Amino acid sequence: MSRKSMGCATARLKQDYLRLKKDPVPYVQAEPVPSNILEWHYVITGPENTPYQGGYYHGKLVFPREFPFQPPSIYMITPNGRFKTNTRLCLSISDFHPDTWNPAWNVSTILIGLLSFMIENGSALGAITTLEYEKKVYAAQSLAFNLKDKLFCELFPETVTLSNPNDDSFEPFAVSFLFHWNPLLRATAVHHGLWRPLPIKKHFKNDDSPKSRASSLYNTWFDRAQQRTARLRRLTFEN
Repeated sequence: MSRKSMGCATARLKQDYLRLKKDPVPYVQAEPVPSNILEWHYVITGPENTPYQGGYYHGKLVFPREFPFQPPSIYMITPNGRFKTNTRLCLSISDFHPDTWNPAWNVSTILIGLLSFMIENGSALGAITTLEYEKKVYAAQSLAFNLKDKLFCELFPETVTLSNPNDDSFEPFAVSFLFHWNPLLRATAVHHGLWRPLPIKKHFKNDDSPKSRASSLYNTWFDRAQQRTARLRRLTFEN
């Protein structure tokens, strides 16, 4: 395939990434793989009042070199009760239907369409039928499943560290403790959308351990936030 086609796809995907950061899609995060902008990974946070509430659903979009003139392949990786996993999904916005694809559609459009189809009950190749109870079980197990995926952890560190308020493990509450202890740090994180409050629990036997371990966790979190900022800058200023 020509370099011109690849260059067009790259430029368009960079533009879509910046648009997505400026105007995020509700309930969905998406990040390109640093080494390959044609492969994006997404996480859908299960919307309230659906069987998916409390779940984190990891999947990927694989774009052709001809994008935006050809649609991407869409996959779901996390077991979810709605779609088969690691299988190309047949949606009007996927490569199963190039005849209905509109080049004006962007990554945000694709993610909105995927989320809409997920919470509906329509049938399609790659869709499955399960009971509501089963979907809720998958939702409860989803984050633990995703944590086994190294790429998921690298691309979505905030979800890994901070996004499970029902998790009784030490780490989320230690970070929350640190932000409670440092109002300036808390205000900065909230302003940049990098943190939301979690309940503080008494997991500690002495006063020194929480601050020490929380500070260590914050350093890891801050390093990852800096990597995310650097990636955004590269996409913004690269030719």
